[in-house]
Amino acid sequence: MKKILQYLFEHKTLSANAAKDVLLNISKVMYSEHEVSAFITVFLMRSITIDELQGFRDALLELCVPVDLSDYETIDIVGTGGDGKNTFNISTLSCFIVAGTGQKVAKHGNYGASSISGASNVMEQLGYSFKNDTSRLQKEVEEANICFLHAPLFHPSLKAVGPIRKNLGIRTFFNMLGPMVNPAKPAFQLVGVYNLEMARIYNYLLQQSGKPFTIIHSLDGYDEISLTNDTKVITREGERILTPIQLGKRLVSAEEIYGGNTVEEAAKIFKKIIKGEGSWAQNAVVLANAAMALHCTGKYSTYDDAYHAAVDSLEQGKAYDCLQKLVALQ
Repeated sequence: MKKILQYLFEHKTLSANAAKDVLLNISKVMYSEHEVSAFITVFLMRSITIDELQGFRDALLELCVPVDLSDYETIDIVGTGGDGKNTFNISTLSCFIVAGTGQKVAKHGNYGASSISGASNVMEQLGYSFKNDTSRLQKEVEEANICFLHAPLFHPSLKAVGPIRKNLGIRTFFNMLGPMVNPAKPAFQLVGVYNLEMARIYNYLLQQSGKPFTIIHSLDGYDEISLTNDTKVITREGERILTPIQLGKRLVSAEEIYGGNTVEEAAKIFKKIIKGEGSWAQNAVVLANAAMALHCTGKYSTYDDAYHAAVDSLEQGKAYDCLQKLVALQ
């Protein structure tokens, strides 16, 4: 590792193969905690390259516990996290709204590393039991239209860096990897990124996958459609900038989408919204993200059609029904 660090400290970058090898070695606990911390820090001081991210991704996919959900055309809605905004669990709520329309969802998530409540925190609080048993996950997708993949159970190789990430408490390149290493390999992806540099890298890598995808970035720094500002939307067809009015029929303020100070508070907000008791602003944000995800599948001819389907899922209690069914299966 000392040679690698010296190389990186000279402002050089790793090839995809070299990056893959380093991550494979980290998973085998071949380096000390201090060496791994130093390695992670390099990518906090400069942008990660496409080759480096590709290498890290390939290592994690090689090491992951596989899950076969290929019988279902699933979607994942996931943000890189690390935007420091502490919103409520927008992408997880959007997943349930999407599931309520009949679209199958394989949500990949983890505990919050740089936020109070990540997807795993809130799912656990709602009564979901983490598992990596394919037959049980298939049953959840069959009956509730959604399953949740708790990243540490599918990426045991990351156990070595868990405490380091927690102690750092800031965004690292592992945040960037999360959306790219869903072991279910979903057919569609809505990915939220925290800056335009990440949007560019994701666009390059997702274009290679050949699958439909949508990348979103709120221009004021959110890794989701926040409706607090315009949103850059990138698909295979190109890029465009859409306004809060176009996406969610309204502009909202940062205070209106705050996620609370504790995991318990985050779960309370989650339940309130999914039961259809959220504020106008909370509902608008969740519906916009769900609509963008549904539109990504190509099953709706326009964004407005997808938005109406999302509204129906939330207002008719279909999203809440999916949550109840999922929890009942635990």
